[in-house]
This record gives sequence, C-alpha cells and structure tokens, in this order.
Amino acid sequence: MQFAGRGLNSSTYQRVLTALIFLLCCFQSGRSQGCREGFVYDRRARQCIDVDECRTVPDPCRGDMRCVNRNGGYLCMTQSLYSQPAYPEPSFPDTSRPSTPCVLGYTLGEDGTCVDIDECEAQSHQCNPTQVCINTAGGYTCSCTEGFWLVGGQCQDIDECRYGYCQQLCANLPGSYSCSCNPGFNLNTDSRTCQDIDECETDPCTHGCLNTYGSFMCNCDEGFELAADGTTCTDLDECSFSDFLCQHTCLNTPGSFSCACPPGYYVFEDGRSCEDLNECDSGNNTCTTAQVCFNFQGGYTCLDPLICQPPYIEFSDNQCMCPAENPACRDRPFTILYRHMDLSSGRSVPADIFQMQATTRYPGAFYIFQIKSGNEGREFYMRQTSNVSATLVLARPVRGPKTVVLDLEMVTVNNVINFRGSSIIRLTIFVSEHPF
Repeated sequence: MQFAGRGLNSSTYQRVLTALIFLLCCFQSGRSQGCREGFVYDRRARQCIDVDECRTVPDPCRGDMRCVNRNGGYLCMTQSLYSQPAYPEPSFPDTSRPSTPCVLGYTLGEDGTCVDIDECEAQSHQCNPTQVCINTAGGYTCSCTEGFWLVGGQCQDIDECRYGYCQQLCANLPGSYSCSCNPGFNLNTDSRTCQDIDECETDPCTHGCLNTYGSFMCNCDEGFELAADGTTCTDLDECSFSDFLCQHTCLNTPGSFSCACPPGYYVFEDGRSCEDLNECDSGNNTCTTAQVCFNFQGGYTCLDPLICQPPYIEFSDNQCMCPAENPACRDRPFTILYRHMDLSSGRSVPADIFQMQATTRYPGAFYIFQIKSGNEGREFYMRQTSNVSATLVLARPVRGPKTVVLDLEMVTVNNVINFRGSSIIRLTIFVSEHPF
C-alpha cells in the first residue's frame, strides 16, 4: 500500500500507526509521559504547553534587557535587537501530512516514541561562538551567560557598576562585579551594602570617643587638648595663657591649674588671690609676752617695749615727752609719738596714706606740718588739709621689702605769746615684698 509523500508498506505503516496511537495515549493520560523543562501539562488540552517565563519569572533579565519568550525557554535581548530573532523558531509539520511521525525538533526513538533532539550536544545549532546554546523541547535557545548581554549578535559584558548594584565602591569584572566599602565600613553578608564600623568599641581615644558615619571623633576632658594624631589628649598649660590667672604663682596640674601664694599669705576663696595671713591674730608668731606683735602684709614684727632716750621720759605706752623745765629739752620736740603702718610694695601713686592733726588748739596759734627726716628718696610729701591738719602723701612707688622711718613734725607758732614749739610723730612703715 502506498501513501502520499512517502512510500510505506502495510507492515511499516502498521508499526507507525501503533506508535502514534501509543504516543497519543501517553499524551492523553498525562501519566505515562511528563513535560520537559520549559513546558507544563495542560489537563484541558491534554498536552504539554510552553511556559511564558517572561511573565511568570520575576525579573528574568537584568538592566535594560528585554525578555523574549521562546518555545521551552526565553531569551534576554537588547532593545535594538528585540525585534530580531536570535535563533530559528521550532516549527511543527502540517498535520494534514501524516507521513512524518515526529514534529520538527524531535526524532523517533528506538521504542517508537518521539524524543527531543539535543541540537546543542549535536552541534547542529546556529549560535554565535560567544553565545551559549540552551537545549529546549523541540528546539534550542541562543543566549548569553549571566553577566553578559546580546549586542549585535555578540555577547558583551554587562557593566553592573553603572546600575548601582553596590552601595559604595564597585569593580566591574567579566560577567560579574565586586562590591567593596570605604574605610570605616564593612561589607554586609549580601555582598552589596555597607555597614558602619563603630570604632569607639575598640577605645581608640585617650578620653572620649564619638562614633560618626564612616569614622569617629575623639574629644578631651576639660583642661586637655587633642594632639595632632587626633586620638591622644595632652594637658593644657593654662599658666602659659595669661599672667593674670593667679595673683602670685600659677602651678599647672593635669587638666587644670592651681594658684600658690608666698609665705605670709594664703589662697583666698576665689582660688586665685592672695590674702595676708595675720600671724598676730592666729598666734603663729614668735613674739614674747613682753613684746607687741605687729602684723603687716606678708609678715609680722615683734615690737619691743618703748624705751625713751634721755632727756625724754615715757609719757604713755607709745609716747615720749621732753619736760620743758629740763634745759636739755630746749630746741627739742616736746613729744615724740610712735606709730606703725604697713604699705604694699609698688602701690600706685599718688596715694594718701597717713593723716595728722593738732589735738590741742591755742588761741592765735597756727600750725606747720612737714617731714623732718627719713624722706631722702623724696617718695613722700605733706599736704596741709586745714589750719590744724595735714596728710602724708605717697608720691613715688616704694618697692619692698623695706622699712621706712619718717619723722613727721607739727610746728606750733603763736606770735601773740611769742611761742614756737614742735611735736613729732615717728612713723615706721613696713613695705611688703609683694604688691598685695
């Protein structure tokens, strides 16, 4: 018996028909033959149908590649080549021509069933040498490996760094890429994003540490400054900043400073000023019970009991008198009054420092005040403030330590009774060593 398109005898035809019936039964049952990758069995149609990966697979292509579904697979192509097929579509024979038992892309197996032809293994594909052949049911696909895309029929490397795959640093590699991080960051386990390193956990700073994004900052306690290395704190020498931090001596300490005063003084409540230590009030002196303790700025002195030199006799605890009836007292001051005072070294001038006045007034008398002795350096002068009083003025600074003894004379003149007499105040001034 002959059939159109191809000659078959009755026995051969019988075997082909049996194989087709067996194949049809397998497709209809859906149990005796499963579907290859890229196909799924359709129970309604009772056959394997192609899976559209472009719709079912999330983001099948990277970058600006377009997905093109193929029978049993898919292809990623650039926009310019989207309309150009990269491989010949598998076609099926006309069903009106029953002379071909298997569709294109299949071949008749030894068991009489149609099996897929692996064009990739058989090297019967038409893929470009830079492409990769992927076998599909009934055909094959020409594609590129991951990290490459098809441009003008050639697989070219995709520069993933252009698409921001890395959070910070990106290095493109053939078919791939590598991410890295800036100093101060570690690469996360996703190999793409970067995690800030908390450098403060390793205690890099001498004092305080503040973590920042990608780095850290060191800070120092009060009284310290950050060194050039950015981590070490060095002590600030506050005493070198100014000469006025302390009234006397500035002592630098770690992170601060302290003030010290010379002997005879103590540091005041403000921590900077020096206050005189009154040894006479505190009892911290060496004066005997017969002596009088006199305190001055920065020290003290023990005053012996007053001894009047003849022809003077003691008139009171601090005054000597020369009796008028004694011929030796003629032309001598009538009285000598002893006074003591202290003065700071280098005191600003002019300054009124002592005042004297007549205690007894006589009708018709007038008074003259003058410095009789002790003013060899011309540091003082007398300024008469009234007809019965005058003030001792410091005209030039006096540097100590020094003791100055001045005889301040008050001359009494009475022309009515033709009287002229004088009295002396012997003023001892203890000038301190320091200006406080």
